[in-house]
Amino acid sequence: MPYLQKVETKEEHILHHLMQFYIYEFSKYIPVIQVEENGAYKPFDLEKYWEQSQNHAYFIKEDTELIGFALVESATESGPNTIEEFFIMAKHSGRGYGKIIAQELFSMFPGDWEITQIEKNQPAHAFWSGLIKDITDGNFIEHFEEGKYIQTFHTKSILR
Repeated sequence: MPYLQKVETKEEHILHHLMQFYIYEFSKYIPVIQVEENGAYKPFDLEKYWEQSQNHAYFIKEDTELIGFALVESATESGPNTIEEFFIMAKHSGRGYGKIIAQELFSMFPGDWEITQIEKNQPAHAFWSGLIKDITDGNFIEHFEEGKYIQTFHTKSILR
């Protein structure tokens, strides 16, 4: 079974390496993403995950193998919980691991949630809208705004 492991500051380089696969996959939806001269994609700025208490970085693991990551911003007075980035390696997709981990995140951070996907990433849209519809029995709102699908729901609507 997959599980979450908090990324420690000293493991930031490992997260950056893993994120290269994510950026590679994501580049098919955003063609302006290009490999830099050094042969790697420009790294994400992860500083806020070590400095701000509402930002959380997790490795997704199965046994001891890294199979993905999740970057979460927990709710603040001005906004809901959000999944900023979420990735499961291709060889592990289709096993239900994403659903298991997403539900664990929803349990860890109760309250209002907002999940977004860019319009071109139809697999992500199908995953998130399908999962949220299933776990809330349709008790969520989805709208499309500025090239993004957005689902909003509250964890109290999740079926137990």
